[in-house]
Amino acid sequence: MTLILETSTAVAHAWWWRTGDGPVAPTDLALLSEEERERAARFVHQRSAVSFVAGRAASRRILSRLLDVAPEEIRLGRRPCPGCGDPLHGPPAVIAPATPLWISISHTTSCGMLAVARVPVGVDVEAVRDFSVAELASSTLTESERHVVLGTEEGAARTRAFLRCWTRKEAVLKAVGVGIATDLTTVETRPELSGPAVVATGVPGTPSSWVVADLAVPDAWAAALSVPADAAGSRSEIRLHQHV
Repeated sequence: MTLILETSTAVAHAWWWRTGDGPVAPTDLALLSEEERERAARFVHQRSAVSFVAGRAASRRILSRLLDVAPEEIRLGRRPCPGCGDPLHGPPAVIAPATPLWISISHTTSCGMLAVARVPVGVDVEAVRDFSVAELASSTLTESERHVVLGTEEGAARTRAFLRCWTRKEAVLKAVGVGIATDLTTVETRPELSGPAVVATGVPGTPSSWVVADLAVPDAWAAALSVPADAAGSRSEIRLHQHV
């Protein structure tokens, strides 16, 4: 394994990259498995296909440097879902080569992210865009989150307050391994805190509390990363890198 993880005092590392509108790059597509290529072909919108293909290719290129193998040798799959044991919808994992590392992958309009840690990790990135925060608040936010978000001035500030909650929830639930199948109104992310927040979850067999932190990606996006609270300890730093 390369020096970046052997000597780092960070609890997790995250990489972000920009994606275009297409077409799909043949060099990216060549790195995907047959199953991933079939999945990419099913996307209705080209931008979604480009984002997915670029994300899987970028993840392999980053992991190839960390694991000291060619990107073509990296096989991605899933861990079993901690909620139901289903191997088809658990968190992403490096199937080959064998490694103790945990990963999380996320992508949105024009941006993708990969998080890597020695403990369960979740990352989420969302494009900052116009949408009705008020319409989404009742089904996605806790009462205290609604108070903070809807109390923020309408416009860009309110949108960012909502996305802080959303990306934190997604990051935590992806780290847990169940994704947003959980009732989001039960996950309190403390959006009034600009620094890391401790979030409680109730999924049996997983840590009861998680640390989640916002990531300093460019203003076009909002992002967050989460790891188990007991794993953060003295190694609370998260290193963010740009992959080009």
